[in-house]
Formats: sequence, structure tokens, C-alpha cells
Amino acid sequence: MNQIQRREYLIKKLLAENPEYASATVPEDEPTQRLLLRALMNVRAPKEISAEFQQVQDEYLQAENAQQGVVTVDQFQTGLNLWRGDITRLAVGAIVNAANSGLTGCYLPNHNCIDNAIHTFAGIELRNACAALMKEQGHPEATGQAKITPAFNLPSDYVIHTVGPIVEGDQPTPQDEQLLASSYRSSLALADQNGVESIAFPCISTGVFHFPNQRAAEIAVATTREYMKQAQNIQKVIFDVFKEEDYAIYEQLL
Repeated sequence: MNQIQRREYLIKKLLAENPEYASATVPEDEPTQRLLLRALMNVRAPKEISAEFQQVQDEYLQAENAQQGVVTVDQFQTGLNLWRGDITRLAVGAIVNAANSGLTGCYLPNHNCIDNAIHTFAGIELRNACAALMKEQGHPEATGQAKITPAFNLPSDYVIHTVGPIVEGDQPTPQDEQLLASSYRSSLALADQNGVESIAFPCISTGVFHFPNQRAAEIAVATTREYMKQAQNIQKVIFDVFKEEDYAIYEQLL
């Protein structure tokens, strides 16, 4: 199969899983196909997939991820680093996902959050792995804690999922700040325990979680610097940002 055939196969299989989509057809143009495939993956509940589907999906996603361009860890120096770009392109020990308490990803079709992107480009196996963790745990993930899974089709080795605090008022409370620091600390400790030598963080709790960008970055950098004094395995930390505003904040802090 080529990429077009793989994409059409995946769309047809996902449509066939749901009787509601029985009358749906595969669009002819590539951009619409891509959006439809991502949307179908986003809304799919955790459940098993066939070996054939997994093979085709993995071949498709690995080719797509390679086409985006992989950023290797040797491009970063020992210590704290700043990088602006798509975190799913980083071939590092672990990337951190700003998750919600359900931990199984974003179910909004084609949503532009990092949770959606990571689950999309890792593949359906990631949602299934997270669902298994949550079933075993028996309750939602606590704010400030972290879980680790394989990264599946992403170029990193692991994904570390952490739930940052949601700021309710105009400014974060002391508890909000403590919980955000805990998200970074828990992620670093979990990476260290699993022999991870490089880890990339997004801007946890900013955006829809309403943590002010400046204060969130200050906590991220201070917590990481403190942890690195005792790190056993971690050698490189990358603060991955997407917005120009965040790049300027981190550049000043670092």
C-alpha cells in the first residue's frame, strides 16, 4: 500500500465500526481525508484493534511523522533548552503531554490542543494504553501527578501524561502554583525512574487551563532547575513552546 491507500483503508475501517456512519463515503481530496481520519481517531472510544489495522495505521503514521521531519536529541545541549515547534517531532527520551484527568486524550474532532495532537500521531494504541492504566487505577488522575506510556508511533520513546491545575479566578492560588510545580516534578521523577536521559515539556496549564504564561514559565524553570540538581539519568530538558509570547518569556528566564 502507498500512503493514499493506507489512509483510505483506515478511514473505511473506522467508518465501518459505527453504524451511524454507514452511509458515509470517503472524500476524494487529500486535505479532507486527513481531517476525517484524524476526527475518526479522536472520537473513537478505547477498544481493541485488529492486527491488520494496527499494521496499516503504524505504517501510515510512521511515514507521516517522518515527512514532518524528526528533530533529534543531539541538537540540544546538556541542561535546559528552549525550542519552538511541534513536540510530536522530537526524538527524545520522553515528551510530556498536558492531559486531562481522564488521561485517554482529547475527544474533540481535530482540536488543536497538544493532547489531541499527541494521541493522533501516536496512534490508537496510546488511548488504549492510557485506558488500561485508568482501569487499573480505578479513579481519575490527580492533578499534579504523572503516568508513563510508550510513545508508539511518535519518534520519542515515552509519553509522560500529567494533569496540570485549572485556574478558576483571575490569578492562580498558592495551591495552583504548588500543583503546577508538582506536575513538573512528578514528570521529571517518573522520567528519571525509567532511565530517560532527555525530556521535553509543553507549557503545562496555560491556554484553556488559564494559568498565566509568565508565572507558569517561572514555576516550570525553577522547579526543573531544582530537580536537575539531583537527577540520576536526565541530562537534557527541552521547554517546547509554540507561541512567540512564550518563546520570549522562556528566553528571558533561561
